[in-house]
Amino acid sequence: MANSIEAKLELFLQWLQVNGAELRGCTIKYSDLSKGCGLFSANDASDGVLLVVPLNLAITPMRVLQDPLYGPECRAMYEEGEVDDRFLMNLFLMVERLRENSSWKPYLDVLPARFGNPLWFTDNELLELKGTTLHRATELQKNSLQSLYEKKVKKLVNRLLTLDGSSVRELSFEDFLWANSIFWARALNIPMPHAYVFPKIEEEIGSVSLTEENTEVSISTVSEVQLACPKNEDGCEDHRMTDSTASEKTFGPLKQETVWVEGLVPGIDFCNHDLKATATWEVDGPGSITGVPFSMYLLSAGARSSGIEEVSISYGNKGNEELLYLYGFVIENNPDDYLMVHYPLEAIQNVPFSDSKMQLLEVQKAEMRCLLPRRLLDHGFHPPKTSNIQQSDVCSNRACNYSWSGQRKIPAYLDKLVFPEKFLTALRTISMQEDELMQVSSLLAEVVGPEGDKQPTETDVEAAVWEACGDSGALQLLVDLLQKKMMDLEEGTGTLESDTMMLKEVQVIESMNVNGSCPESASRSDDDRKERKLVSRNQWCSIVYRQGQKQLTTLFLKEAEHALQLSLSQEN
Repeated sequence: MANSIEAKLELFLQWLQVNGAELRGCTIKYSDLSKGCGLFSANDASDGVLLVVPLNLAITPMRVLQDPLYGPECRAMYEEGEVDDRFLMNLFLMVERLRENSSWKPYLDVLPARFGNPLWFTDNELLELKGTTLHRATELQKNSLQSLYEKKVKKLVNRLLTLDGSSVRELSFEDFLWANSIFWARALNIPMPHAYVFPKIEEEIGSVSLTEENTEVSISTVSEVQLACPKNEDGCEDHRMTDSTASEKTFGPLKQETVWVEGLVPGIDFCNHDLKATATWEVDGPGSITGVPFSMYLLSAGARSSGIEEVSISYGNKGNEELLYLYGFVIENNPDDYLMVHYPLEAIQNVPFSDSKMQLLEVQKAEMRCLLPRRLLDHGFHPPKTSNIQQSDVCSNRACNYSWSGQRKIPAYLDKLVFPEKFLTALRTISMQEDELMQVSSLLAEVVGPEGDKQPTETDVEAAVWEACGDSGALQLLVDLLQKKMMDLEEGTGTLESDTMMLKEVQVIESMNVNGSCPESASRSDDDRKERKLVSRNQWCSIVYRQGQKQLTTLFLKEAEHALQLSLSQEN
């Protein structure tokens, strides 16, 4: 197996160089079964530039639309709304994987054939996620992808393959799953000049932007279930781009014309993730840094130790839920882990006065879910012993809402309340009793006036709801939500203590048979087998993830219960 991988890597490295890539201070080598291939330091690069890849080698929607063989067909599908940007790249990956004489074969052959994300889990492995947000999301997404494959993918891929006239085998659902996983695990958000993205066909497709997602077909990883994936400042998912400072340095005078395009960059995409990244990637538009115009390069982040070491980048501050779902790995004791808590939208229909409350929620722009990063606990009532945070400014924006009549005072616990105000706003509104709702209506009537010529603002409604309700109802509802989350987690896979004990007792086996048995176990003695339970890498990742979710649920429940006690005592 090792010889086969080395042979494929050698062909890939030759392919990179033939296509203009330059490995100046690194090489690509096989790492291990859990990581696959990675970048490793090689020759010393005096300027810190380790790898340079021309942007014209990137797989982007524009490359697919301009392909001489099936570009016209794809462009027609794109203009008719049959496909979107991401779908184009998935079509490209599937077609090129099946084409008999694909020029992309050296690259595709070194990509992983299988993945560690839950879409590839066996039924037994998926049971390890039972009770988590990820379990339900995986089930929905796999069903969604299966439906999309049957309704759209087979027809479109086979249509494109007929243009070439030859394929190595029949298309399968696993090919679609593979292409989808390749995209989400390896694609980068690349800043490119507008003129580079739209070189010739700009007039033909007019103002249609390749960064818009308004077509009927989508391969988004999150369909009907929202995962706790943080957003960047533009509201989009941060997707393997937070390690780069390209947004600040790109293209000089062309910066204002930058278009962000998702794409795969062969070579760069072999960088694995590390919390302490040793490199960043950037784009060199004019070629002033690398000597290669319109290229992406890998830049060493600091002094390198002597000897061979892996070159890593950071995929961003991601919790284990996102890391496992997109990339197929987790980090033990992940400092960026987080918990998602949400109030089901459909449940509002069953609360008293749901129509009135929905209107109030809309005016307040209240949020029905919140992300609770582990670092919030540093500001709370029970900060970790390692925390050195002196004061919290998490909820300081609430002070402006006190008080409508002066009767409700600023809570003494305000600077220790770690929960997002917009989520608490939603819970206050949902938990209102009839007399509180009437009081809110009365207070807002003062704003509207006898003539009814003024509409209450978002701040007016927030202040009125706070005046009528305080925090106790919202905090009680939050406690209920967290208790329900913990109940689901424990009913699915046991207690936090059992997971912690299990992680101490298991041994990870990287290669498992299809039936789940371990080939290496045959050489182990009975005493060894009793001593440590054998689990697959996927099972181990699931246990680490769910243990983190149970731990965070416990800690944030403790915060919510403490805040509830203080709120009730202050209101009384």
